[in-house]
Amino acid sequence: QVPIAMAEALRGGKLGVMDYMNLKNIEADTQMRGSIGNQESNQPDKEDK
Repeated sequence: QVPIAMAEALRGGKLGVMDYMNLKNIEADTQMRGSIGNQESNQPDKEDK
């Protein structure tokens, strides 16, 4: 339902292309930070070596 609502907002002029691109950039940044966080939690601590 969200993609349909976003498409309607773009068509209706309630959401601009730059707003959409900014939203996608925030989503990608959030996924990147989550990925980095998961990598760090899977590595053993320096004290464990």
